[in-house]
Amino acid sequence: MIVLLGVLVAVGAVLVPTMWFNLRDLRESDAAGTEAVAAARKVAPDLLSYDYRTVEADLARAETFTTGELSGHYKELSRTLVSRAKEQKIVQTVAVAGAGVERAEPDRVEVLLFVNTGTVKEIPGKEGVQQEFTQNRARFVMVRQESRWLVAGLSTLLGTA
Repeated sequence: MIVLLGVLVAVGAVLVPTMWFNLRDLRESDAAGTEAVAAARKVAPDLLSYDYRTVEADLARAETFTTGELSGHYKELSRTLVSRAKEQKIVQTVAVAGAGVERAEPDRVEVLLFVNTGTVKEIPGKEGVQQEFTQNRARFVMVRQESRWLVAGLSTLLGTA
């Protein structure tokens, strides 16, 4: 009986600290998820919207919310999107309809966003404009850098950026 009690005390001495550290990590991940979702909801319109009249400034502003390879992608995008947006007079607006955490760690959170996208552009060779409204999904990989959450990865139903 005393041996069994000793074994139980030893197991408890190992399990209790382990469970405490796991609980702490879960709480930190939960808090990170809440913060990252709020940040993703706030920056998504800036990252995904643009107006042909201000497209260069729109992309430069969007880049301030990115980090790593995604920042490089926005630089590359400015070379291709700017001319097309101006030529077709495209205005794209995005509003976040919903967001949630897919996976969370204390300094990295994957956020799934449901976005409503409105696109208006001129129809070449005709008078008038073409309007399109779609519902899309986007996944943002949010990373904490110092006290800010930045977007390190962005993928959509159509592919990865």
